[in-house]
Amino acid sequence: MKDNILDRKCKAFAVRIVHFYKFLVNTQKETVLSKQILRSGTSIGANTRERLNAQSNADFANKLSIALKEADETQYWLEILLESNIIDDNMFSSLNDDLKEIIAIITSSIKP
Repeated sequence: MKDNILDRKCKAFAVRIVHFYKFLVNTQKETVLSKQILRSGTSIGANTRERLNAQSNADFANKLSIALKEADETQYWLEILLESNIIDDNMFSSLNDDLKEIIAIITSSIKP
């Protein structure tokens, strides 16, 4: 598989989300929202990875569009965790900055 920046960033973000999930469950005792962000946050990379086996240009764009929707959902859960005082501003900003970068790359990859 050809290594590229989107693949690396999505995988690194997924690993961060797994660690974040463990923190939420073990330290914050948060089990509901943590499962939501684990699912959507790791799904971004899974869908960007699927684009590598797209059967057409439309399928390629569709896989990235799904990844973009998952990224948006992940951003939503981060906002809820912040506004619920489950995480602090620093934790939010760190994850959200990485997520915004991934969103920008996916968006530019979808546009012709």
